[in-house]
Amino acid sequence: MEHVRITSRLVALAVVVLVGAGACAFDPQSGGSGGGGAAPAGAAEQATGASDTPGPDQHGRSTPAAPTPEPSRKPTPKPTRTTTKPTPSTGTTTVAGCPQGQHQRAVETYLARLGGFGAVTVDGRQSAADCAAIKKFQKRYGIRPVEGRAGPTTLDVAQRLATTDPARCKAGTGTTFCVDLTRQTVWALRAGKVIMAPTVTRTGMSGYRTPAGTYTVNYRNPKEWSDPYEVWLPYWQHFTQGMGFHETTTYLHEKSIGSHGCVNLLHADAVRMWELGKVGTRVVLIGRRPGT
Repeated sequence: MEHVRITSRLVALAVVVLVGAGACAFDPQSGGSGGGGAAPAGAAEQATGASDTPGPDQHGRSTPAAPTPEPSRKPTPKPTRTTTKPTPSTGTTTVAGCPQGQHQRAVETYLARLGGFGAVTVDGRQSAADCAAIKKFQKRYGIRPVEGRAGPTTLDVAQRLATTDPARCKAGTGTTFCVDLTRQTVWALRAGKVIMAPTVTRTGMSGYRTPAGTYTVNYRNPKEWSDPYEVWLPYWQHFTQGMGFHETTTYLHEKSIGSHGCVNLLHADAVRMWELGKVGTRVVLIGRRPGT
């Protein structure tokens, strides 16, 4: 009887050892997170392709494996340099370092009307002369990048300037600052003559509309601090309700934003208007900014 008990205990111990080995198959070194429980039987083989019994492509195969051929080394071809290539966005070409934009002919037309930027040929085809003229225009009006491409911003600025009529501003005998709110342009007159050609501006955005009307510069400061908005306003010339002319602190051609009623200017234009203006200078605003 005692012999039977010993034999039973040995069999039970063997079963526990075997079952335990199968249930604790998770290996901390296998890269697992430890949260997935025990791995299924044979998981290691499925991952590596190894098994205890040699197969036809493992140890004990009758035919030796063919040696792995070494990759052949071929010289890397050198890139060729070209001066003319397609522009991905438009499918047009790059000429003399300038990509041709989708508004080439229209920009050529407006630049020819404006004058002062060099010779342009109105034919819708980029040339070295067109490239130089467009770059000069972009640099003058703070358009980025300055690459000579006739894109949407370049077209928008050229069209606004070329269609601005300085005579619409009712100027007095002295100096008058004129703002076309519809076209977002500004210029200066003296005794009815243009002393500063139309340039670009950006006025009050939606909710902060710059009002049309006739005003007078009543306060000036070369560097004014804005209390509510905590920003410097260089070349400040106030004319009404906390609104005035000043150099912009952001990219002027970002049309999704605007001022809180002020007339934003590029640096060169803010300096020029500061030189021309004084307390008492007349200010005339006409039209209305679209969307306000």
